[in-house]
Amino acid sequence: MTTNNTRLFKKSLLAVTITLASSQAMAAGFQLNAQSATGIGRAFAGDAVIADNASVMARNPAAMALFDKTELSLGFESITSMIEVKDVEYVGGAIPVGDTDDVGDTSIAPNIHLIVPVNDKFAWGVNAYSNFGTKTEFDDSYPAAEYGGLTDVKSINFGLAGSYRLNNQWSFGAGLDLIYGQGTMKRSSGAGMVLAGVPVGTPLLNVDEADGWAVGFNVGTVYELDENNRFGLSYRYSPEITAKDDKGQEITLPLPDIAEFSGYHKIEDTKFAVHYSVQWIGWGDFDQIEFENLSQGLIQGTYNKEYQWQDGWHYAIGGTYYLNDTWTLRTGYMYDTSAQDELTSISVPDSDRQWLSAGFTYHIDTASNVDFGFTYLLGDDVDVTETSSGTPLTATTHADAILLGLQYSRSF
Repeated sequence: MTTNNTRLFKKSLLAVTITLASSQAMAAGFQLNAQSATGIGRAFAGDAVIADNASVMARNPAAMALFDKTELSLGFESITSMIEVKDVEYVGGAIPVGDTDDVGDTSIAPNIHLIVPVNDKFAWGVNAYSNFGTKTEFDDSYPAAEYGGLTDVKSINFGLAGSYRLNNQWSFGAGLDLIYGQGTMKRSSGAGMVLAGVPVGTPLLNVDEADGWAVGFNVGTVYELDENNRFGLSYRYSPEITAKDDKGQEITLPLPDIAEFSGYHKIEDTKFAVHYSVQWIGWGDFDQIEFENLSQGLIQGTYNKEYQWQDGWHYAIGGTYYLNDTWTLRTGYMYDTSAQDELTSISVPDSDRQWLSAGFTYHIDTASNVDFGFTYLLGDDVDVTETSSGTPLTATTHADAILLGLQYSRSF
């Protein structure tokens, strides 16, 4: 293999395999919905306006105006992904690759939210949670290793927000987001690359714990028809985030903006409420990942990779049953559209998805409660074709997930 061809091959391989972009766990693209256990229990239907605990500030800062006491919520979500890669044909079938169903992982995403009303007009709040993340890991012996490897990306969102109640109907809010991102991406050559003169197991990419910071913002409004009917609208600007490791390798990743409309309606003289959300995720802005100053002789200078993603949508509907002073029951359904369009990968098991959710609140007393949420996430089969590395591969991927959330909330 000539020097020029080797460099071109490695450029193509690197750009494909450092996707940073599977969401084996939560939502299309690599978006996480990990703000609250309450939301998990209703498929996040109505979460920009229900305001049953402090976690609502992560979806709509204006909803902080709905509280007249200091509110604290803290908890965590357990995310278990079940990813299948099957029916693989690698380098024209010359090298057999068996089915695998152990690509996914279990991860924990903690969160904390605090809302402090100043008076009947103003409130402020702080929070910390994860908005984007993913992890997929293929076994070291996987024959098509150049398309597998390890992708481990996570972010933490530190937020500061304020709200203002204009009158009995309208409230407004805004906040700043300080986002910390960290990523590890590793790839090595597979069996098919021997045909191109590259020994099996040759390191191709080793970006280890690259990290960086970026600043975003969010705004929102709430309109209350009466105490039982209200609507919420919010918008979140997400910046580009540049991560750098200790070897000087840099990766610039454009994050998507998010807009959400929610409604909540408690049926008069009953214990039942219905709520819903429509969320737009601007994955169409995810046009490319920029690589800069990469070491190991792979790329010197700058290289950009096109991705051609499409905007995503969430459509969620749910119900809450206020059984008594001790128990509140909830359920929900969400349809979540894929961020990817024509470009696919076995390390990016993205597809349209369905959420089946249920949960409850146990009220310890009038000031404190515990929430539990459960979601089973159903993905679709996706036909994948990969050719950029020079070792053509076709396969079918399928990703399901189980989400569990536990949360403690208290009023002061």
